[in-house]
Amino acid sequence: MLRYAITDRIRLAAEASEQAEPARQSALLDQVARLAADGIDFIQLREKDLSTTALAGLTRRLLAGLRSESNDSTNGPLTRPRLLINSRADIAVATRADGVHITSAPGALTPAQVRALYASAGLADPIVSVSCHTLDEITRAASANPADRPTHILFGPVFEKVVAEARPNQKSIADKKIAAGAGLDLLRAACLAAAPVPVLALGGISKENTAACIAAGAAGVAAIRLFL
Repeated sequence: MLRYAITDRIRLAAEASEQAEPARQSALLDQVARLAADGIDFIQLREKDLSTTALAGLTRRLLAGLRSESNDSTNGPLTRPRLLINSRADIAVATRADGVHITSAPGALTPAQVRALYASAGLADPIVSVSCHTLDEITRAASANPADRPTHILFGPVFEKVVAEARPNQKSIADKKIAAGAGLDLLRAACLAAAPVPVLALGGISKENTAACIAAGAAGVAAIRLFL
């Protein structure tokens, strides 16, 4: 089963005393180290509010930590999590990250375009994940020319969609539900429509419902809260 963690440093450093940016990034670095030690497969750096310079700097720090830990094993190099950058192929290429996560929205980068950017920089073929929310989006992504197919499809929300919300007069970040999930039947249909591209279930994923997602055909799960 593939495990794909999505970062949210603001939610991670939820207490008011932790909201200075250095504390947020320190908490994120600690989280990524824990995930790497746990053998997670993929980490998507999704910190859209950061400037280009700040995001590139954070990416380099994360990659340095991941690559150092994977080479420090007394039993030889370990397989480390692959780091994908949300939407910013330019930063992914500049920092030599493992790949990019893109959306299926019209006008968004395509997997072929991401791969061409990596090739032009002399880098290895990247991992490209794409988020899909409907069967139509799944079909378009999976039926594309093989060179333009994503490595993985993140489909959701399966169970629910929430956003982190700061509540008045409270010192923490709380979850606010904003949409119901598509359900396991639609996940099952998405997995069939996406074949041979692996689908990762996204949205409201928990330890309790992960097995049901795998039974429905998902190759793994993707989440923020599950991996905090």
